[in-house]
Amino acid sequence: MSVEQVTARIRAEFDEVPGLVLTVPQASKFFGLDHEMTQSVIERLVDSSFLRKTRNGALVRSTQ
Repeated sequence: MSVEQVTARIRAEFDEVPGLVLTVPQASKFFGLDHEMTQSVIERLVDSSFLRKTRNGALVRSTQ
């Protein structure tokens, strides 16, 4: 899967599951991805303001 495909998949999950909260290691397991790919996609989604990190480092939709 390309980075763009993985990014679209993760965006879709956060859209479809309101209140989804995951750490990067949890996201790796949840999406079945290696840590490097997960970290890369998460950084893209945070940089684009789709996701944000909570104080404890978990990831949530920016609108929450």
